[in-house]
Amino acid sequence: RISMAVLAMAIQTLGYEARSYTGSQAGVITDAAHGRAKIIDVRPGRIFGAVEDGAIAIVAGFQGVSQTTKDITTLGRGGSDTTAVALAVALEADVCEIYSDVDGIFTADPRIEPHARKIPRISYEETLEMAAQGAKILHLRCVEYARRYDMPIHVRSSFSDKEGTWVVKAADVPQKEGSMEAAIITGVAHDRSQAKITVVGVPDKVGEAAGIFRALADAQINLDMIVQNVSAAATGLTDISFTLPRGEGQTAMAALARLQGTVGYERLGYDDSVGKVSIVGAGMSTSPGISARFFEALSEAGVNIEMISTSEIRVSVVVAEDQVEAAVNAAHAAFSLGTDEVEAVVYGGTGR
Repeated sequence: RISMAVLAMAIQTLGYEARSYTGSQAGVITDAAHGRAKIIDVRPGRIFGAVEDGAIAIVAGFQGVSQTTKDITTLGRGGSDTTAVALAVALEADVCEIYSDVDGIFTADPRIEPHARKIPRISYEETLEMAAQGAKILHLRCVEYARRYDMPIHVRSSFSDKEGTWVVKAADVPQKEGSMEAAIITGVAHDRSQAKITVVGVPDKVGEAAGIFRALADAQINLDMIVQNVSAAATGLTDISFTLPRGEGQTAMAALARLQGTVGYERLGYDDSVGKVSIVGAGMSTSPGISARFFEALSEAGVNIEMISTSEIRVSVVVAEDQVEAAVNAAHAAFSLGTDEVEAVVYGGTGR
């Protein structure tokens, strides 16, 4: 709110009329979950009025007003980008432009892979997977909102006039021609904020896994990858491993510790020195050889795989945290995603 006022003053000194609005003044209506509120509706009457009067409207993102309590709410992670998309939808804009300190969305993090290539157009689905697997350029909530209302997003840099990356529906992404790899794999994402928990020696009986995951759900723990081993015939015991945000690791361990008497598992294993590396691309499930090429590249780079998870447009692996960079570079090279020119300039130093 301080920033919007200062920006309005700066615009006024340049000779233009600017009007600044808080989230509630802009008509951003949310639920009552302060700190992680979800947008219910946007009623942009005052914004329409300002634009019709020839003024530049400035809105403080990340905030709204509760529909029930009338209190000011904040939206939580991704709230600023989500506010921008929600306003664009409500205003029936042609496009929502999101500015950062890079020129768009790249095939990998340019701080790790200097030959990362800018992606001119990418589908909502691929962007959702990239965001979910650790890419920081757009937040998951923002892309979900844009997909729901078919609002194109143009991701570009505040520091240059170059055209950025267009996030659009899949039908508007031109099909590439050439090799299998070029046509299928869009990019490589990574996430260093993961931890892994293994519940060792779980009795292989109906309901035991349900009890474990119910306890985690009640503790509001968000899980990512889950793997259960085949039970040993001699003991009838199995191991269940899963990944979760590192910041929730100790809460999860405490919730599971309280279950030992009822579930009867042997012990808990905790590892917060892991990372996740994912390859993302539409049509992957119908293209044989993608997983083999990915795993061969990791093997040749000396990267050991601890867990594997797949979807129709993504293959993810959990590796040791100190091997994440090598894994990203190996996957990027294996699918020929790079360019000889240095396209990926991080102007502001953060990659966001």
